[in-house]
Amino acid sequence: MARKLALRDALREAMIEEMRRDDTVFLMGEEVAEYDGAYKVSKGMLDEFGSRRVIDTPIAELGFAGIGVGAAMNGLRPIVEFMTWNFAVLAFDQIVNNAAKTLSQSAGQFKCPIVFRGPSGSAGQLAQQHSQTFESWLANVPGLKVVSCVDPADAKGLLKSAIRDNDPVCMMESELLYGFEGEVPEGEYLVPIGLAAVRREGTDITLVSYNKMMLPTLEAAEELAKEGISAEVIDLRTIRPLDYKTIVESVKKTNRLVVIDESWPLAGISSEVAYGVQKYAFDYLDAPVTRVNVADTSLPYAPTLVEAFLPNAEKIVKAAKEVMYIKS
Repeated sequence: MARKLALRDALREAMIEEMRRDDTVFLMGEEVAEYDGAYKVSKGMLDEFGSRRVIDTPIAELGFAGIGVGAAMNGLRPIVEFMTWNFAVLAFDQIVNNAAKTLSQSAGQFKCPIVFRGPSGSAGQLAQQHSQTFESWLANVPGLKVVSCVDPADAKGLLKSAIRDNDPVCMMESELLYGFEGEVPEGEYLVPIGLAAVRREGTDITLVSYNKMMLPTLEAAEELAKEGISAEVIDLRTIRPLDYKTIVESVKKTNRLVVIDESWPLAGISSEVAYGVQKYAFDYLDAPVTRVNVADTSLPYAPTLVEAFLPNAEKIVKAAKEVMYIKS
């Protein structure tokens, strides 16, 4: 059985279930307790678990990220919520230099089972310092796992897997999707880290994306279908480790690939996907891999410029037709 839940509610369910199952799990972050979370993801959790396990922190990301890392090294399983990953740049020293390296630096003596989570990417008119995408930054670091979700069922299953994982996991959400609803199974289930999902099967072209860019990607697939073009749509779900197998098997079938990525063009996730396909499936390509990224600039504030900055269904359709050598 399944019921419809908003993404924020699916995330909350995951945390509650894991905190009931394992008393070493706790949540900490800005406004997660008394205020029920900046986006109400932790609503009601303080009432059930109390202030020792749902902890309001000062506005000091570097500090509370470090506390979380120390707790993880000493046998606890912290969930650290950042109000936005833009603010977490302050905490990258702890994430990159401590959490990611604890296992290797200690020769396997210390694990760091910690989840860092919060919204990433653009969220309307929030301008340059609140609209950045950090998946490619974090995925560049050995020792970290990075997941990025759009579907509420995946959000719940991935977060549960992340909490149980013995490695540090960065979970990238979207402020715009916390109210996005989808069917979520009842009962216990996990979504494995490292496995992409085929959201739509097709034969003519492969479209690969993740997080909220999945929405215009699926919209583009619908538009292409009206013109007789069958697009296969893959949701990465996990950025590190990347599921090359699912992507390559799709490209071997369709022979064409467009990657849609809400990060800057240079050294983004789309670059890595394109590299993987040319490495493992070059002889199957009938056209160069094409990418649809955000503009190579900081995000402006004006709504017209926000629209021009971001990928959308129209841009994806155009890219798909170019790959198929169809003149618009």
